Amino acid sequence: MTPSQKRASLILQVRAGQITAQEAAQQLGISRQAYYKWEKRALAALLQSLEDQPKGRPPTATDPEKEQLQSRVQELEKKLRLYEEREELRTLIKQMEESDATDSSTKKNSK
Repeated sequence: MTPSQKRASLILQVRAGQITAQEAAQQLGISRQAYYKWEKRALAALLQSLEDQPKGRPPTATDPEKEQLQSRVQELEKKLRLYEEREELRTLIKQMEESDATDSSTKKNSK
C-alpha cells in the first residue's frame, strides 16, 4: 500500500467511525491537527473530482486572453499605419505649400 493509499484508507476509516482522528494521526506519525488538514484537503479534492463535467470532447485549448491581445495588436497596427499615412500626407502638403510660396515670391521678383 502506497503512503497516499494508507492516508486515504485511514481518512475513510475515521469518517466511517471505525477509528478516531487521534488514532489515525498516530498511525501516520503526525499531529491530530495535521491529520485534520490532510482530511480537509482530501475531501476537497474528492468533491472537486466529482463535479459535473461538460459532455463531449473538451474544447481545443485556446487562450482567450491571447486571442484578445492578438486582436488588439492588429487593431493598433492598423491605427498606426493610418497615423503614418496621415503624417506623410501632412509632410507632402507642407512641402507643396512651401514650394508654392517659394514659386509665387520668385514670380513676383521676376516681373
